[in-house]
Amino acid sequence: QVQLVESGGGLVQAGGSLRLSCAASGRIFSINYMGWYRQAPGKQRELVASITSGGTTNSTYADSVKGRFTISRDNAKNTVYLQMNSLKPEDTAVYYCNAQIRLFPSWGPAGYWGQGTQVTVSS
Repeated sequence: QVQLVESGGGLVQAGGSLRLSCAASGRIFSINYMGWYRQAPGKQRELVASITSGGTTNSTYADSVKGRFTISRDNAKNTVYLQMNSLKPEDTAVYYCNAQIRLFPSWGPAGYWGQGTQVTVSS
């Protein structure tokens, strides 16, 4: 059974920083895609940043976080990070980790979600 466990959320003042972590555990053959999403109250879940690795590492960011957030991953630990700097009140949301995980070489990837971690930015 695969689990994604997030950590690092909390309460921070505007302008501050937080670092989120998401560790995947279980029977894992490979992980290509890992991403961070967020959902604010009354809003749809949106992609914040994603990173893929399969020879070449590629990352993408939502326009609202470009220049402030950085996504990275440690493939040996099956862990993805989100460094969030210059936080704004509008960044307040529950942040979720998503990973596309291949359990066996012959299987296609399947999507898994973490339980979410709350990030609150006070003005």
